[in-house]
Amino acid sequence: MEREAERYLQLNARLIERLRFEALYRGGSKERVLQVLRGYQNPDGGFGHAMEPDLRGPSSQPEPVEVAFWILDELDAFDDPMVAAACDYLVSITTKDGGVPFVLPSVSEAPHAPWWEPEDDPPGSLIPTASIAGLLHKHGVRHPWLESATSFCWSAIARIEGTTPYHARAIVTFLDLVDDRDRADAEFARLKEAILATVTMDPFAEGEAHFPLDLAPAPLRHLSLFSDETLAEHLDALVRLQTPEGGWEPNFPMWTPLVRHEWGGYLTVATLKTFRAYGRPTT
Repeated sequence: MEREAERYLQLNARLIERLRFEALYRGGSKERVLQVLRGYQNPDGGFGHAMEPDLRGPSSQPEPVEVAFWILDELDAFDDPMVAAACDYLVSITTKDGGVPFVLPSVSEAPHAPWWEPEDDPPGSLIPTASIAGLLHKHGVRHPWLESATSFCWSAIARIEGTTPYHARAIVTFLDLVDDRDRADAEFARLKEAILATVTMDPFAEGEAHFPLDLAPAPLRHLSLFSDETLAEHLDALVRLQTPEGGWEPNFPMWTPLVRHEWGGYLTVATLKTFRAYGRPTT
């Protein structure tokens, strides 16, 4: 499985995914991954340049910060100066409510997927504010942005009754990683059924489905969302879903041919990480 995935990455993936694989599975240099990641960071501290493959432009956007932070998380590199610079960028785009927008109007300056449509004066959004804040809490980062972002997340989550799959991912990340466990556990208990309503339990469902391992790609630290039997069923399915080329492909719309390869590389590394996180062999 792993060697087939390695070949898939060599044939299809971006340099950063190939180096991530090398660092995680072949004893490669983590510093090389960080060097390439720095190439996606702009002088303002934000990330662009298709760090998030569906945002093709060079300008900084909020969501690529989350993508970069997940890579820093896997490398345990939240002491890297990129983090403080990115938080300074987040301060510069934070709205009056304390969150960062889903997408900024500057997205219109370059090609992008049709679902990244901006508002003229966008409000703060749990996507990606909640996930970014959760990762900063996980790594004990102290930055002025985090206090206002955390308050925003608590307020926004408190207003939620029903939710969407992508919002559910952000909410789960925040509630699993935030420091205030009593408050997080109470909100999770209130929202658990709404979160589960966004999840497709059939591991072979076609189309843009969202599965248990999308919300829990590694065992959650504090929250109990899925049974061991459900997780095992979906891990077994992932083995069978590896393509003949050796990768794992996206199940969401591809709006331009290149992104299929970029997302395929990203998801292939992510899937291998999930197997490792749950103790499944890949060799």
